[in-house]
Amino acid sequence: METVTDYFGSLVFDDRVMKARLSADVYQKLKVTIDEGKRLDLSVANAVAAAMKDWAIGKGATHFTHWFQPLTGITAEKHDSFISPAPDGRVIMDFSGKELIQGEPDASSFPSGGLRATFEARGYTAWDPTSYAFIKGHTLCIPTAFCAYSGEALDKKTPLLRSMEAVNRQAKRILKLFGTDVKCVRTSVGPEQEYFLIDRADYDKRSDLIYTGRTLFGAPAPKGQEMDDHYFGVIKPRVAAFMEELNRELWKLGILAKTEHNEVAPAQHELAPIYTTTNLATDHNQLTMEIMQKVAAKHGLVCLLHEKPFAGVNGSGKHNNWSLATDTGENLLSPGETPYENARFLLFLCAVIQAVDDYQDLLRISVATAGNDHRLGANEAPPAVISVFLGEELTAILDAIEQDVPYEGKEKVQLKLGVHVLPKFFRDTTDRNRTSPFAFTGNKFEFRMLGSSNSIACANIMLNAAVAESLKQFADILEPAENFEETLHRLIRDAIRAHKRIIFNGNGYDDKWIKEATEERGLLNYRTTPDAIPHLLDEKNVAMLTAHRVFTPAELASRCEIQLENYSKTVLIEARTMVQMAKREILPAAARFAADLASQALCKKQLSPALACAYETELTQKVSALTDEIAVRTQSLADEIALIEREPDYIAASAMIRDRLLSRMDDLRAAADETETLAGDTYWPFPTYGKLLFGVR
Repeated sequence: METVTDYFGSLVFDDRVMKARLSADVYQKLKVTIDEGKRLDLSVANAVAAAMKDWAIGKGATHFTHWFQPLTGITAEKHDSFISPAPDGRVIMDFSGKELIQGEPDASSFPSGGLRATFEARGYTAWDPTSYAFIKGHTLCIPTAFCAYSGEALDKKTPLLRSMEAVNRQAKRILKLFGTDVKCVRTSVGPEQEYFLIDRADYDKRSDLIYTGRTLFGAPAPKGQEMDDHYFGVIKPRVAAFMEELNRELWKLGILAKTEHNEVAPAQHELAPIYTTTNLATDHNQLTMEIMQKVAAKHGLVCLLHEKPFAGVNGSGKHNNWSLATDTGENLLSPGETPYENARFLLFLCAVIQAVDDYQDLLRISVATAGNDHRLGANEAPPAVISVFLGEELTAILDAIEQDVPYEGKEKVQLKLGVHVLPKFFRDTTDRNRTSPFAFTGNKFEFRMLGSSNSIACANIMLNAAVAESLKQFADILEPAENFEETLHRLIRDAIRAHKRIIFNGNGYDDKWIKEATEERGLLNYRTTPDAIPHLLDEKNVAMLTAHRVFTPAELASRCEIQLENYSKTVLIEARTMVQMAKREILPAAARFAADLASQALCKKQLSPALACAYETELTQKVSALTDEIAVRTQSLADEIALIEREPDYIAASAMIRDRLLSRMDDLRAAADETETLAGDTYWPFPTYGKLLFGVR
């Protein structure tokens, strides 16, 4: 029987395949390019391309594509076959180093935020040799960066690679001061992916799910998540079959899918991978989302990746477990046995704390989308206010350093389980805090604010850049120091004093915390996407991101425009869908229900005038009033949509949506959802929450 180890990575042109198919000289030159970023000679590229082509054809591939990640948030690909005409009228299979290194897709129809005119079509894709090529279907996919003819980045991978290099440069400066020389320092990520699975037949009956990925109407089911019986519960057979096939497909692509379980909300689940280098983890997560949806379809299911597909139950996030490691595998955020004495660890820890405090706005911006606005601060998602959780021990250590007093460490406490057959083990000195947006979890930080449909590139670009800036500031102070130890101690102490406001170990869901954070600590609270995005162009942010060469000023301006336009377009699509559903489905259903009630009352009265018909009369009046209310609110929403669509300024349009449109959408939904609770199943035009959340067996 074939085992996982037999087929794991079988569709990936990985290190094993390269060693086997490339000459020793070509392999070594390619490894230098991958590990040290050296330019690849065309002769080496030709040899790699030939080996890659032969391997792919042997796996059944007929085409190749430069697989890239434009600013749409999803991936893009243009397929070319390997065929090349032969003199005798037949074809040969060919693939050159030039085709491997560079492609030229049409760039005119991708978001550019003003970087390109619509008529300027030329764009380039450039091979990213640090991310392995893979086969999807019958196509060899080559991970690439994507840029305009003028050189500006039009994708998410290019700034991500730049940010990784920024961290690498500054972290090596710090390590050198501690007597450690390494080839490189890489950021590593393990993104936990939450999602919902619903029955395809129910999905097809709801235009809100089809057009927007979330339910725009829906009264609560009698049962939701209040019993906590779905979390880690027995996985239903159809879901288990989906997970089994999903794992197999991911493992073939070398994706380290590790953990799977039911999440808190009914129909909600999670997949967690083992962490890997950030750009590779980004590629893998994009593939994971795509394959989830394809595999779900094969099982008669639909995978919902929206951050809040159902009101009143948990939304779906993507916990970004982030760490720093050297090429030798040493984790720079591992405290060791005595973290108080581990000065290097404390310095890197303080660099992250300072980065999060100084660039709260950039981290918030990196997760700002219309979908995530519904999730943050609701149903177990972290609030929009960013804080850092360290736990009792690390916080006490930093307090001792700040106050220049000895740290009285606590010994590890042995847990008493009361069951003799279980092995004895020691309690971690730090518990987990699921309410924290940015929590230290032993040897990494868990950034919990990402939405489930987000590309993880955005958050990691900003996090990498902010940490690189902190490390640069630290290195600038430490390198010329005459007394390294004294300067180091003072630097750590001063960093703690300056940034301790961002450290919070309490309940992030508590309203008192939000008040304390904003009024007493001065932390930022950008509740919505229109609140957050314009701050991307704040002077300090532009200065830092351009200084580390992560973005150019023009690229930043383009991304500000793209993100606000995306927000506006997303919500307008939702609003137009609500108007259509109300006019074509909800209003006719409500009117028919009221008419049938009135008809029943009339028939009873004709039978006997003495019959009161109180139930029919009262309900007819109530449903009729709600129907009129729905009609008025639908027209009000339609009028507001028309007004916003005429607004040419994207910042003003997003503000109008935040301040006026969303409340009209809520008003319409409230009236429709109340009507749903009164109407029978035979009248209501689409599947209810009960059917959607509990329909998969």
